[in-house]
Amino acid sequence: MVRSCFVVVSDDQALIQKAQQFGQMHGVSVQTMSPEQWETLNSRQSSEVPALVAGSGAAEGGKILQFPGSAGMGGSDARKAVTTINHLESVAIENAIAAFKGNLTEAAKALGIGRATLYRKVKQYNIDPSAARKKKAA
Repeated sequence: MVRSCFVVVSDDQALIQKAQQFGQMHGVSVQTMSPEQWETLNSRQSSEVPALVAGSGAAEGGKILQFPGSAGMGGSDARKAVTTINHLESVAIENAIAAFKGNLTEAAKALGIGRATLYRKVKQYNIDPSAARKKKAA
């Protein structure tokens, strides 16, 4: 059973109230904390992305995205800090191909996508799987 949860880090009480109302309407648990509590939680965690858990444990396959720090969040610096989904996907594909030394079938399994989908995305992002194979030989 998957249990959805989202965490709101804010001092804005109106935003927190809206998030809680949204959670009630959609059957999602909402955890709220202040930025100070968030920083305390981050400082205690050893990994870059803290383990945010609702209830007894996180659902397998659950994904937690950490927002960038508060520095530069107001202007054009924020746009520079944001990475597009396509870029993240292409990097993940390149990393998987490199990890499996150019074996696209194994890379597709590790990414949780079909082999044909991986071939299509390799073509879409102009990724050269033979480069990973050449590194293997060297």
